Amino acid sequence: MGKIITVGREFGSGGREIGRKLAEKLRFAYYDHEIVVEIAKRTDLATEYIQSVEEKRPFPLMNITTGHSFWASSNPVMDQQLEVLKTESVIIKEVAEKSDCVIVGRCADYVLRDKDPFRIFLYAELEYKMKRCRERGNDPKEMSDRELQKHMMQIDKKRAEYYAFLSGQKWGAKENYDMCINTSTADEDKIVNSIAELYL
Repeated sequence: MGKIITVGREFGSGGREIGRKLAEKLRFAYYDHEIVVEIAKRTDLATEYIQSVEEKRPFPLMNITTGHSFWASSNPVMDQQLEVLKTESVIIKEVAEKSDCVIVGRCADYVLRDKDPFRIFLYAELEYKMKRCRERGNDPKEMSDRELQKHMMQIDKKRAEYYAFLSGQKWGAKENYDMCINTSTADEDKIVNSIAELYL
C-alpha cells in the first residue's frame, strides 16, 4: 500500500484543481472522475446515473446503517444504487493499493479509514466560491447571485448527506480530518506547496 491523500471539499473551493496539482507535485496518481468511468465499465451503468447517485443520499428512506453494511434489499432502485456504492468502494480500495495517490471526494477518507490516509478538507468564503464558480463555469454566469448561492448550498447539502449516509459522521467537521484549509486566503499554488511541505 502506498501513501494516500484524500480531499473533501465544499463546492467552489477549488478541491479538484488543488487535488490535481498536489498529485502532480508529489508525483502521485490522481483519482476523481476516473473512478466514475471505472464504475461505469464494471456495471454497464451510464456515468450520468452514477454521478446522480454520488450526489445525493442513495435512497430517501434508506436507514443510515444500510450505508455502512450495504445490506441486500428487495427494491430494484435501491439495489442498483447500492451496487454503485459497493463498486465505488472496491475501486477506491484497489487504486489505494496500487500506488501513492490523491483521491478527491467520494468519501474516500472514510472508505480508506483502515489505511490511515492523510485527510484534507477544503472550504472557502462564500464570495470567493461564487467568484470562482462564475469564472470557471458557463451555467453560473447565467445565474443571479441568489440562484447561484442556492445552487451551491444544494450541492454541499447533498455531499453532506451522502457522507453522513456512508460514514455516520459530519461532513466538514474538523475532527474528521487531518487538515482543514480555507482556500480564500491564498492562491492554489501556495496552498499546494504548503500541503506538500507539511505532508512530507
